[in-house]
Amino acid sequence: MKDFFYAIQDLFVDFLFLPFDALREIAYDSWFLSNIVSWVLMLIGFVAFIYWMLELRKFDKSGEEDKSITSHSYL
Repeated sequence: MKDFFYAIQDLFVDFLFLPFDALREIAYDSWFLSNIVSWVLMLIGFVAFIYWMLELRKFDKSGEEDKSITSHSYL
């Protein structure tokens, strides 16, 4: 049973957390380089948001969405 928990530890420490360890080491050398990850994730989120809004506009203009009120009559 002890080997099972050591295997889980090895999986996380030796493989899955390596990018975070590398990022922590880079932070001591260059602030800009360590924050590139944050900027890339913000850019991906911004692009996804713009894409989603354009898709919503496209469906709204095409009239495909059923806007009938059926579940709440008070609306």
